[in-house]
Amino acid sequence: MNRFPAFPPSQLLLRILTAAVAAASVPMLVSAQEKQAGTDEKDETMTIHAEQMTGRPDREVHLERDVEVTRGPMTINADKATYNILDDEVDAEGNIRMRRFGDRYTGDELKLKMDTGKGYVTNPTYSLERNHAAGNADRINFEAQDRATVVDGTYSTCEGPDPDWYLKASTLDLDSGRDVGFARTAIVYFKGVPLLGTPAMSFPLSGARKSGFLPPTIGTTNKGGLEVTVPYYLNIAPNRDLTFYPRIFAQRGIQWGAEGRYMGETYVGQTKVEALFDDQQTKTNRYAISSTQTHNFAPGFSYVWNINAASDDDYPTDFSRTITASSQRLLPRDFALNYAAPSGYWSAVARATNYQVLQDPLAPIVRPYDRLPQLTVQASRFDVSGFDLNLTSELTRFWHPELLRGDRLVVNPKVAYPFIQPGYFLTPRLSLNATRYHLDNAPAGSETELSRVLPTMSLDGGLVFEREARFFGQAMTQTLEPRLFYVYTPFRDQSAFPIFDTAEADLSFAQLFSENRFVGGDRISDANQLTAALTSRYIEADGAERARIALGQRFYFAEQRVTLGAARNDSRSDVLLSAYGRLTAALSAEGNLQYSQTQHKMSRSNFGARWTAAPKSVLNLVYRRDLLNNLEQAEVSGQWPLSRRWYGVGRVNYSLPDRTVAEGLVGVEYKADCWVFRIVGQRIPTSAAAATSALFFQLELNGLTRLGSNPLDVLRTSVPGYQLVNQPSNP
Repeated sequence: MNRFPAFPPSQLLLRILTAAVAAASVPMLVSAQEKQAGTDEKDETMTIHAEQMTGRPDREVHLERDVEVTRGPMTINADKATYNILDDEVDAEGNIRMRRFGDRYTGDELKLKMDTGKGYVTNPTYSLERNHAAGNADRINFEAQDRATVVDGTYSTCEGPDPDWYLKASTLDLDSGRDVGFARTAIVYFKGVPLLGTPAMSFPLSGARKSGFLPPTIGTTNKGGLEVTVPYYLNIAPNRDLTFYPRIFAQRGIQWGAEGRYMGETYVGQTKVEALFDDQQTKTNRYAISSTQTHNFAPGFSYVWNINAASDDDYPTDFSRTITASSQRLLPRDFALNYAAPSGYWSAVARATNYQVLQDPLAPIVRPYDRLPQLTVQASRFDVSGFDLNLTSELTRFWHPELLRGDRLVVNPKVAYPFIQPGYFLTPRLSLNATRYHLDNAPAGSETELSRVLPTMSLDGGLVFEREARFFGQAMTQTLEPRLFYVYTPFRDQSAFPIFDTAEADLSFAQLFSENRFVGGDRISDANQLTAALTSRYIEADGAERARIALGQRFYFAEQRVTLGAARNDSRSDVLLSAYGRLTAALSAEGNLQYSQTQHKMSRSNFGARWTAAPKSVLNLVYRRDLLNNLEQAEVSGQWPLSRRWYGVGRVNYSLPDRTVAEGLVGVEYKADCWVFRIVGQRIPTSAAAATSALFFQLELNGLTRLGSNPLDVLRTSVPGYQLVNQPSNP
């Protein structure tokens, strides 16, 4: 083979002049020199290989047999080619093979401007480096170095000459600079069958965000029948986007929806609006609004809002897809202005909170009080001559359209003197609970001004013993941690005080070590009690907790006279037992028991286990029993491979007293090399006497789009540990 190194036209003519005069049809060999530093891409060294070269040195060079032309990231191979020196253009034909910025092309004929990258190739095939997509066409026009237009061609991420799916379009713009593909007059084929036709369609070339129509989703529910959503995504900026999603319900009409997201260095927010005008079933206009934002607008200052609204009580029931959203009955409208002092010693919050209550006629709830406003100041200093100082004060105006209204001031200073040493700690604490009420609409003859001041003394102490031990054959550190917590608060009759926001806390390990068994500021529990607990942990060498077991109980030395219901004269609380362990790298389990010694039965219990045998192979088991609320449920959920390509996914929440499935989900997924198919059925309760059933079908074409209704959010919520089957597994 002869070698003919080429340079930019101004240099090339001088270098090939003497050799080219004799180049009638005789093979030539001319040595190459590297380009000088500092020239631009247009002036990069071009190297030409060919077995035969002919032509005029001032115009063009003809190349034949085993031709290779290279400049920078572009290489062209062909049977024959002509290089026009003045235009810096290559014309090639016969067995075209081109590598261009990592992408590969073949074809019959090619014309390409080497300086601008503009040109075309006929009857081509192509393969893209960034997403391994490939296809063929009648012609590909190269519009620039990073843009190409596929004319009457196909596109697929499947390997091989006969792809399972492909996109066929009259024109397909591939813009690697913007990471966008845009198809016109497009049809998506799957297994040779046309599935989707659209006049225009865009998609990312590497999975990044881009503007354009997203694939339509199709689903069906027993509330709205067949539904079709056609979303449009607008990537406004790297930190802002907007999605429009009109949704057509066969039995309701057209619902218009939009969701915007934005963020900056000091703020982040999201707003979602949905509206369905003249619902065909209810004959009303229906809407829902949700907006959140957090903004640190000045040093130390920030605000947060959380605004939600719905047109009617049944909106979440009729339009939500998850049990959490469909059972939502309280829609908060909350705004808070926050200040944190630069010293970190104190902070303040001014808040206004209001609720919209969505009522279920079969299970009505009491509307919470609005807080209009709520002012809170917190201050703390640590290690002031060994003392820890804390102050919490709160002034709230409680408003309700039907119940007692009024203002409440709470001031709660605390002082503690902790002794903390390796192996033990002891913390005495003294606090003062001062409360004052001013009531607006108290019944005739009732007091409108109420106040109380109650001191609380507590002593918290514990020991930590350690020893070397083994857990499932692995060397670890085992601890033994006994702890005692004593609280004394004198009794004060509070039966005349209103109840604005207070309830008795559920018994838990955290509550065992709380000074007040009530949540909220309307009740201060009388206390002469001692909590005793014992905890043991297994700790790995890196400090990670491998296993834990804890036992605790509270002992009362006096009758509990401050209550929200019946009087309590038990001498001790229920016994709490909690355990957790990572038994192996794949298996973990946890359990909690609450045992009543007076009734000699288990008040509450729950057990859970998770087995992650491998990526995309997870099984969860949960059992819950709560005699106080007449609840007993067994739950199984998981994702498991049924074969090399088939995966099963499901969740069953079974109510044992009712002998019914409280919530159910079952589905299968099929994973091919370049596509995934999912079919998922779900049934969730939406009220005390109603449930919603939904069926999801989705075909995911890797690197292009997802067709059908999207069950992925439902799967992630319902099946802990769920993973996309086409997601690469961690090594």
